[in-house]
Amino acid sequence: MYYSIGQVAAKTGLTVHTLRYYEKEGLLPFVRKSSSGLRMFSDNDLGWLSMIECLKETGMPLKGIKQYIDWFREGDSTLPQRLEMFKQQEVKVLAQIALFEKYLQKIRYKVNLYEEAVKKIHS
Repeated sequence: MYYSIGQVAAKTGLTVHTLRYYEKEGLLPFVRKSSSGLRMFSDNDLGWLSMIECLKETGMPLKGIKQYIDWFREGDSTLPQRLEMFKQQEVKVLAQIALFEKYLQKIRYKVNLYEEAVKKIHS
């Protein structure tokens, strides 16, 4: 099954502009075009978009994502590079998680503090 760019935007929450930008930057080399030039996204392309968003949202620059896609297209000879890339990204994500856990503790402390203060006001 194929989806139009508008359908993909609706399914993913990405804008049509973003999808076109990703294509221009070489992040969507697998997307086919109809004889009239319309983009035809497959379920596999949706999977790629999901991975692109995952990497982007965890701080990988588009240049790094493009490198990953290029390595993927080159085949199994680039498996060691891809493994190393994902190991490095894992370290970055774990550091982000640790930082957010620290922030969450501070926020929870304030929530508890203000809940107690509100209880005292209403007692």
